[in-house]
Amino acid sequence: MIGTDPLDLGGQIAFVTGAGQGAGRSIALMLAHHNAGAIAVNDFVAARAEAVASEIEALGVRAVAVTADVGEYASVRAAIDTATSTLGPITLLVNNAGNAGPNAQMGHSPWFWETRPADWDRYFRTNLQGVMNCCHVALPGMVAQGKGRIVTIVSDAGRVGEARLAAYSAAKAGAAGFVRAIAREAGRFGITANAISLSALEPPLDPVSKEQFLASEQAKAIVSRYVIRRFGKPDDVAVMALFLCSDAASWITGQTYPVNGGYDFAI
Repeated sequence: MIGTDPLDLGGQIAFVTGAGQGAGRSIALMLAHHNAGAIAVNDFVAARAEAVASEIEALGVRAVAVTADVGEYASVRAAIDTATSTLGPITLLVNNAGNAGPNAQMGHSPWFWETRPADWDRYFRTNLQGVMNCCHVALPGMVAQGKGRIVTIVSDAGRVGEARLAAYSAAKAGAAGFVRAIAREAGRFGITANAISLSALEPPLDPVSKEQFLASEQAKAIVSRYVIRRFGKPDDVAVMALFLCSDAASWITGQTYPVNGGYDFAI
């Protein structure tokens, strides 16, 4: 019908991980703007989750902040149980939490052969195990509802490889493969599972620091590798996540969509 919103989420309940800042925050707000019934805002920093939950509630949408490290299965179980008991059955899961997890800085490591097995754990724990933890807890409820959308944020490092980020590349590639497997398992229950592959986004800095960074030679060198000569913005990710959560994408599953400014092309 003309005038209806093809991306209307029909009051479904969403759980968004790593939603306290950056792309995760934008995804949570985008879902709220398109008639999500309620949103569980996850972050491992309670204040960030609470701030975004307050923004969502100001839009007239129910929200709850749930603090959890996705790499800890028991924490994920508790967070999703809290969200379900407070908001209702979750049928939208966005696995956005990534990078190197809590208390760890992303950045190019030494050459792979100069790293230790212990160095790899922080990447696998959040980017692969965290996705598996969330899906394992959320899927039974989706199966019971007979519907669901799973959207997982991965990286072009996982699609094409990134030197000095071998473990991160492997973890993200593993998450994309896991998504394809879940798509095959869950499709018969009305559940789709897709991934969004990112390249460099604007860092979540205060306005002055961000402006200084974007004007730096380092930033200019990074952007020169992109067909569209800019960093990605959180809303670039959010609109794709919204699409994959909506009924407009009901016949799409098991796919990985690059949202990357042309850093690398996919067929």
